[in-house]
Amino acid sequence: MSEERKFTGRHAAAIFIGAFGIIISVNLALAWNAVATFPGLEVKNSYIASQSFDDRRAAQEALGWQAEAALEDGYLVLSIRDSAGAPVQPHRFEALVGRPTHVRQDFRPELTFDGRDFVGPADLGEGYWTVRVDAEAADGTRFEQRLELRVRG
Repeated sequence: MSEERKFTGRHAAAIFIGAFGIIISVNLALAWNAVATFPGLEVKNSYIASQSFDDRRAAQEALGWQAEAALEDGYLVLSIRDSAGAPVQPHRFEALVGRPTHVRQDFRPELTFDGRDFVGPADLGEGYWTVRVDAEAADGTRFEQRLELRVRG
C-alpha cells in the first residue's frame, strides 16, 4: 500500500521561489547583455549637436549627392552620384562598416575609387550591416550618410 503525498505550504513556497528565481535570472542575463553590447553615445552633447543640424542638412542636400552600398562577389561597392547621376569623387572619403546592433565587428574597409565607385574587399557575413559614409566635397561641405546593407547567404 502506497502512502499518498500531500501538497504542503513548503511545496508551494518552493514552486513560487523557483519560478520567480528563473524569471529574475533571465531578466538579469538580458539586462547584462543589453548593457554589455550598447555601442555608446553618438554625440557627447545632443543639444549642442542639434544647434547646427538644420544648417548641415541643408548644405548636404544642396550637394544633391545620393549614396548606395552593395556587396558584389566579396567586394563592397559604395556609389556616390550627383543629381545628374554622374559619379562623384569627394575631396575626402571614409567608410565604417558594422552591424547595426553592436560595434564588435566594426571595421574601416580599404576602398579605392575606380573612376565610378569606391570598391574594396569585404568579408561580410550573412545578415544586416550598416555602412556609415563620411565624405567632404571640394568646397568643404560634409556629406554624412548611413546606408543599410543586407547580405543574403
